[in-house]
Amino acid sequence: MALASSGPSERRAAAGPLLAAFLEKRGSLVLFVAARMRSMAAAEDLVQDLYLKIAAMPADAAVQSPTALLYRMAANLVVDHVRSDQRASRRNAQWRVDTRVTLGSLDLVSEPAADEQLMEKDRARLLAEAVADLPPQMGRAFRLHKLEGRSQAQTAEAMGVSQKMVEQHIAVAIRRLAERLRS
Repeated sequence: MALASSGPSERRAAAGPLLAAFLEKRGSLVLFVAARMRSMAAAEDLVQDLYLKIAAMPADAAVQSPTALLYRMAANLVVDHVRSDQRASRRNAQWRVDTRVTLGSLDLVSEPAADEQLMEKDRARLLAEAVADLPPQMGRAFRLHKLEGRSQAQTAEAMGVSQKMVEQHIAVAIRRLAERLRS
């Protein structure tokens, strides 16, 4: 007796409702994660991790809303990834502090990796260009307060404007700079 060949939809149903929903929604999940991670490569990796989690689950697992569960699992993976990156950054920063060596009056500090130095230089250049492109009063308020370290009251006095105006200039400048650095 020959077995009938099953089609893709029959194989999905046999694999379980969650895996079937994943296979159907994979493209949407990648876009969902990419929007949060701002990286298609990272999104593809996290969606692959999601697939591995789903594949490890029993096929007969009772799931009331497979699509909702998929998106919740994807959002949780994004949060876990961000937290992991933050822990790694703190660990690296602490390592730099811990590896500082003092020899008499000579203070030796381990240098950041070359790629980190290049990224920081590039980011500093982009920030300087973005600050230079701000409107004159806004740029001046930002430079006096954020770069020179003056208080808002001192900045307002130096510019001859109200402290509220300085606050508005700085808030808009930060928003514009953040948008520019993200793009």
